[in-house]
Amino acid sequence: MGSQTPKQFLTLGGLPVLVHTLRVLEAADSIGEVILVAPEADREYCLREIVTRHRLSKVHKIVTGGERRQDSVRHGLSAIESNPELVLVHDAVRPFLTREMIVGVLEQAAKHGAAVVGVPMRDTVKQVGADRLIEGTVDRRSLWLAQTPQAFRLELLREAHREAEQQGFHATDDAQLVEHLGHRVALVDGSAENIKITRPEDLAIGEAILSARAKQTRDR
Repeated sequence: MGSQTPKQFLTLGGLPVLVHTLRVLEAADSIGEVILVAPEADREYCLREIVTRHRLSKVHKIVTGGERRQDSVRHGLSAIESNPELVLVHDAVRPFLTREMIVGVLEQAAKHGAAVVGVPMRDTVKQVGADRLIEGTVDRRSLWLAQTPQAFRLELLREAHREAEQQGFHATDDAQLVEHLGHRVALVDGSAENIKITRPEDLAIGEAILSARAKQTRDR
């Protein structure tokens, strides 16, 4: 991102990116509790400037994260004291998730055990060698880009994390951990608007999405 400020705290539409994300979860009837996972150095800031200032009552815990994303999710799972059937995992820097996405992945996770939001691959995909020369074109018809939120039966996801830790298996998302168990994962339609804020230009795109959504609300 090229900023000293962590990307989840950068301003989007006058509010930190993380606040936008948490407000969607706060408003979702199907979400009973939110566990926020953050670096140890940011926990006090999250409590004071994010959760308390913006009155996010569903954030019951702020847990210290780990070295990798996978470790951070595992820490979050360990902090769950209730016994929900389903758990939702979401990236802090995807502020444009919707109620429909949340409902969709939870419904499919209840049916299949695991579900992710995704969008079909639209660009042409090239397989490239170490010399940066193209070796072939990949058939994109069966390729999708995974997003979050992702939903799972709680015990299934805990088992997937236990197995991965024991085997030293590292994945880029929780769906891959469940796949590693041999369990199939359902796919739910996401949106091109469900962007991950990782580059400076993503903030400009995010501002445009916010503006378009605000206009749609006014025009209703």
